[in-house]
Amino acid sequence: MKRASRATGVSRILLLGLGVIIALLGLALAIGGGKLVSLGGSWYFLIGGAAMAVSGLLIARRKPVGAWLFAAFLVGTAIWAVADVGLVFWPLFSRVFMFAVIGMVVALVYPLLVNRPARGAYGVAAVMAVGVAVAAGNMFVAHPSVAPTGNGPGITPVAAADAQKDWAHYGNTEGGSRFAALDQINRDNINKLKVAWTYHTGDVAISDGNGAEDQLTPLQIGNKVFICTPHNNLIALDADTGKELWKNEVNAKSAVWQRCRGMAYFDATAPIAQPTQPNSSPIIAASVPSGAQCQRRLLTNTIDARLIAVDADTGQFCEDFGTHGQVDLKAGLGNVPDSYYQLSSAPLIAGTTVVVGGRVADNVQTDMPGGVIRGFDVITGQMRWAFDPGNPQDKKAPADGSTYVRSTPNSWAPMSYDPLMNTVFLPMGSSSTDIYGVERTQLNHKYGASVLALDASTGAEKWVYQTVHNDLWDFDLPMQPSLIDFTPPGSDKAVPAVVIGTKAGQIYVLDRTTGKPLTEVKEVPVKAANIPNEPYSATQPKSVGMPQIGAQTLTESDMWGATPFDQLLCRIDFKGMRYDGLYTAPGTDKSLSFPGSLGGMNWGSISTDPVHGFIFVNDMRLGLWIQMIPSQNKAQAASGGEALNTGMGAVPLKGTPYAVNKNRFLSVAGIPCQAPPFGTLTAIDMKTQKVAWQVPVGTVEDTGPLGIRMHLPIKIGLPTLGGTLSTQGGLIFIAGTQDFYLRAFNSGNGEEIWKARLPVGSQGGPMTYVSPKTGKQYIVITAGGARQSTDRGDYVIAYALP
Repeated sequence: MKRASRATGVSRILLLGLGVIIALLGLALAIGGGKLVSLGGSWYFLIGGAAMAVSGLLIARRKPVGAWLFAAFLVGTAIWAVADVGLVFWPLFSRVFMFAVIGMVVALVYPLLVNRPARGAYGVAAVMAVGVAVAAGNMFVAHPSVAPTGNGPGITPVAAADAQKDWAHYGNTEGGSRFAALDQINRDNINKLKVAWTYHTGDVAISDGNGAEDQLTPLQIGNKVFICTPHNNLIALDADTGKELWKNEVNAKSAVWQRCRGMAYFDATAPIAQPTQPNSSPIIAASVPSGAQCQRRLLTNTIDARLIAVDADTGQFCEDFGTHGQVDLKAGLGNVPDSYYQLSSAPLIAGTTVVVGGRVADNVQTDMPGGVIRGFDVITGQMRWAFDPGNPQDKKAPADGSTYVRSTPNSWAPMSYDPLMNTVFLPMGSSSTDIYGVERTQLNHKYGASVLALDASTGAEKWVYQTVHNDLWDFDLPMQPSLIDFTPPGSDKAVPAVVIGTKAGQIYVLDRTTGKPLTEVKEVPVKAANIPNEPYSATQPKSVGMPQIGAQTLTESDMWGATPFDQLLCRIDFKGMRYDGLYTAPGTDKSLSFPGSLGGMNWGSISTDPVHGFIFVNDMRLGLWIQMIPSQNKAQAASGGEALNTGMGAVPLKGTPYAVNKNRFLSVAGIPCQAPPFGTLTAIDMKTQKVAWQVPVGTVEDTGPLGIRMHLPIKIGLPTLGGTLSTQGGLIFIAGTQDFYLRAFNSGNGEEIWKARLPVGSQGGPMTYVSPKTGKQYIVITAGGARQSTDRGDYVIAYALP
C-alpha cells in the first residue's frame, strides 16, 4: 500500500513538473506569437503556444486530454512546418525537433495520466524516439543546397608539358586562377595524405577584434617556399623539409589589421614577353646588372604602409630598390594616422611594374586618405604612375604641399594582370563613408564598387565597370578578379574574360578588352530611404545571367533558430525591420541588409578549372541590421580598427550629420537568423552558367551558440573566410572555416573526401607544388587562427603522400 501511494506521489510530482514546464514554454511561445502577429507575422506561434500552454496545464492536473491536446499541437506543428518550408532538413529541424522530444516524453508518461498500462503509448514513444534519433543523426550529414547534377568536372590527366612548375603569384597565375595543373594527389589517393613537415614562424597574431589574423597564400619557386607573417616578416623554407633557409624580420607595427595575404616575385633573368593584343602598350624594360644582388626578388606590402623588396636567394633588402629596399607608401597621402591606412593584399607584378593599392578604414569620417593606386619600377622602386580616382588625368605624384585627392574609392583586395594585354584589373571599393553618399563627387560615383582596367606601363584607364551604383552597403569589390576564357551564351567563340564575385552574392563575367558584361545584367528598380539629399540610385545591377550565391530575398519563413524560441525572436526582429531585398538602403529606421557588408563573397577569391570550364566559389551568409542616427558628430573619430567595422556597434561617421549603429543579424544564441547553410562551396559550370553542386562547409565543432564550443561535427555550413585551391586531380581544398580543418572536396560532386585536423583554425589560402628535387607534390596551408576563435598559432603545414 505504501509502495503504491509512494508511486502515486512520484507520478503526481512528475506530471506536475512536466505540465508546468510545457505550460510555461507554451505561454512564452504565445506571448512572443502575439508580438509577431501585431507585426503582421505568422499566427502559428500564438495559436500553437496557447494550445501548448493549455495542454501543459491539463497534464499538470493529471488530465489525459492534455496529452491528446499536445499530440494535436504536434501534428499541427508538423503540418504547418511542411507548409512553411517544405521538406528541407534544417528549417524542419528548427520547427519540429524540440517539440518532438517533448512529445516523446508525454507519450512515455501517458500511462501515468490514465493510471493503467498503455502499450500503445509506449509504441508511439518508440516510433518518436526513432524519428528523433534519425533527425539527430542527420545533423551530422551534409545537406547540399543544390544536389549534384552529375555534370561536375571529370578527370583529365595532366600532360607533362602542361604540368605546373611553380606557384609564383598570389593566385598561382597572374590572372588569379587558383588552379594547379597537378594530379599526383587525386581523388583516388587523397585518403593517404599525411603531414610531411611543420614550421613555426614565431609570429603569432594575437587578436583583440582588430583584425590580427593570418590570411596568407604562400609562394613557391624552385626548391623554396616563401611566406610572410602578420607583421610582414619574410621567410624562405626548403620545399621538401620545411627547414628555414633565411628570415628577414621586418616586424611591421600597426594597431589594427595585422595580416599579410601574400607576396610578389620577380626574376630579372627571365626574358620579358611583350603583349600580343592590339593597342597594348609595351612592357618597359628592366634589368639588374650581372653579378649584382636581387636578380630574383620578393616583394611585399606592409601593414605600416611600406613596399619592401628583398633578395629571394638571401632575404637581404634590395639596396637598388627605393631607399635601402623600401618605399614609403604614405608619400602624397597627407595626414595618415596609423590605423587609417594599411596594405594587406599582395602587391602585383605587372610586367616590370609593381602595382599597389591600399586599404582605407571604413565609415570613420569624411576626411580620410585617398585611394590612389600606384605603379613602381620593380628594380628601382621609382614611381612610374599614380592613378588617383579623384584626379585620374594626372599620373604624377602631388607637388610639395599637395596630396592625392582625399577620401576617394580605394582598391584593397588582390589585383590581376593579363600580360598579353599589359593590363591590370583592379577591384575597387567605395569612398570613405561607405554608407553615406551625400558628399560624394561625380568621380567617387564613377569608380566606387567597380572593376577598373589600367594600362600596366602608364596607368592609363582602359575601362571601368560598376557593380553597385552609389554604394550605401559597403559592397566594395572584395576579391581578385579571375581571368578565364569564356564562351558567351549563343556564341561558339571563346572570349578573354574577367570573372569576379561580390559581397552582394553576384558574379559578373566581363569582356577583358571592353569591360562589357558577357552574361545578362539587369538594372532592377530599388527603393530609396529617408536620408536628406542622398543621391539614391533608382536602379541597381543584378547579374541574372550567372547564379546568385546566397543572395535570395528573405521572407519570414526563412527565419531560423536552434529552437523554435530563438526562431520566433528572429521572426519578430525580421518583421520589425524595413527590408526590401538585396539593396535595402540604410535610413533612420532599422533596416536589414542581406547579405551584409561581410558577404556574400569576400577576399578568398574564386578558384577555376580551365580544363573543364568551371569556377568554384565559397561564401558566407551574414545579414546586417543598420540604423542611421542623427548626430552633431562632435565626438572624436573612432580608431579605424577592424573591431569598429566588423565587430559592429556604433560608428561615428564624423563629418556627416549621422552616426550609424549596425550589427550582425543574429539570434539571441549568436546564430545567424536565417536558415542554414551559413557558408557554402559552389561549383558553377561556365559552359551553361548553372550550378553543378552546392554544399555546406564547416561544422560547429570549434564554435557554437553563445560562443560555446559544441565539439560536435554538425555539418550545418558556417561562414567561410579564406580561399580555395582547385587541382587537376579533381580536388577542391579549403581551410577558411570556423572549425580547425583543412578539407578536400571532390570537384565532380562536392563530396567531402578528406580532412585533416589543424592545431588552430586557418583563414589562409591552400597552395600546392611539385618539388623539383624529389618530384613529390605538396599541399601547404598556414594556420594562425580562425576569426571566431581565440586560439592562435604560427603554423605552416605541408601535406604529401607517403
